[in-house]
Amino acid sequence: MTENIYQRLGLKRVINACGKMTILGVSAVAEEVMQAAARAAGAFVEIDQLVERGGELVSQHTGAQDSYITSCASAGIAIAVAAAVTGGKPWLVARMPDSAGLANEVVMLRGHNVDYGAPITTAIRLGGGRVVEVGQSNLAYRWQLESAVTPQTAALLFVKSHHCVQKGMLTIGDFVEVARLKGIPLIVDAAAEEDLRSWVASGADMVVYSGAKAFNAPTSGFITGRKTWIAACKAQHEGIARAMKIGKENMVGLIAALDRYQQGEDAPGVAVLQPIADAISAIPGFAAEIEQDEAGRAIWRVRVQVLPQRLGLDAREVEALLRQGDIAIYTRRYFLHQGVFSLDPRTVTQAELELIVARLREIAQAQEKTDAVD
Repeated sequence: MTENIYQRLGLKRVINACGKMTILGVSAVAEEVMQAAARAAGAFVEIDQLVERGGELVSQHTGAQDSYITSCASAGIAIAVAAAVTGGKPWLVARMPDSAGLANEVVMLRGHNVDYGAPITTAIRLGGGRVVEVGQSNLAYRWQLESAVTPQTAALLFVKSHHCVQKGMLTIGDFVEVARLKGIPLIVDAAAEEDLRSWVASGADMVVYSGAKAFNAPTSGFITGRKTWIAACKAQHEGIARAMKIGKENMVGLIAALDRYQQGEDAPGVAVLQPIADAISAIPGFAAEIEQDEAGRAIWRVRVQVLPQRLGLDAREVEALLRQGDIAIYTRRYFLHQGVFSLDPRTVTQAELELIVARLREIAQAQEKTDAVD
C-alpha cells in the first residue's frame, strides 16, 4: 500500500474511525479544495477586501446578513464574546481580554459547559467574558435563564455539541426569546453542525462554525449572523483576533469547501454499515449494531460491544490494542466505561473498515491462543 506523506516523515499510518477530531487533523481535505488554497497561497491580495468578500460568500451559504472567517471555531467563540463585550468600540477592543468594569458576563447552561479538547470557558475568557452557569448538569428551567441576566450580562451562549448533556436542557427557542426579551446578543456554538442555515434562521445573532469539521475545509472557522454583530467581530482584528488570524490560502480553501459541500455528499447509511456490523458480530467476543449520533444528527455509526467474559479482554484493552498496532486505529471512545466503542464511517474508506474488522479478528485470535496456553 502506498505510503502517505506522514509515513514518509516517519510517523505511523492512522485509520481515523473516531470522526472529525482535532487530535487526528480533523478531516481529509479534497484535492480540488487544496488546489484552490494553493493558488491563493501563490498570489497577493488586499486582505481587508478578501475578508469582506469572503464574508459575503460565506453568507450566501448561511443566509446571514454577514460573516467573518476565523482560524477555527474556538477562535470564533473568543471573538464573538469579545464582540459582545466591546460592541466593536476601538478603545474597548484594545483592552481585551481585560474587561474589568464592563458588562462581561456570558450566561450559559451548566450542561453546556464542556471540554472539546480545551475548556469552552477558556475561549470565553480569551474574549473577555466571565462565565455564569445556569441550572444543574442534568436540568435547567427557563426562569433560571431569565433571572441570570443582569446589567452585567454581555451575551447568552448556546452550545450545540455531542459533548453536551442532551436531556433536561433548554432549547434554542428559549434562548432566542430570552435574548430578545432582555435585549442582549445570542451566540451559538455550532462548531461541528452540518446545517448551515437553521441556526441563523433560529434568530441567533452570532453563530460559530468550524470549517474543518462538517465541511472538510482546511483549518478554519467562521462566525455568521447579524451585520451589526459581525462588524463588531471584524473589529477584533485590531485586538485579540490578531493573534488568531487566518491566512489567505485557508480563507479561499474554506470558500471552496463550502461550495463543494453544497453540491451534496451522502454520509454512509445503514445499508453500507450493516455488513460491517455483521462481520464484527461474527467475531467471538464482539457484538455490533448500528447507532445514530448522540446529538441527533443524521450520522450513523457502528457501535461495538466488547464481551469480556467471552473475549478475555475488556473494551479499554481492545481500544488500546487498536491504537498500538502497526497501523494506529482510532475509534470513538466516549463510552468505553460501558464496554463499547464506535466506528464513524465518515472518515474512513470501505477498505479501511475492512482492515478494522481484520484487526479485531486478529485480536480475538491472539487472545484465544493466549487463553489456550494458560
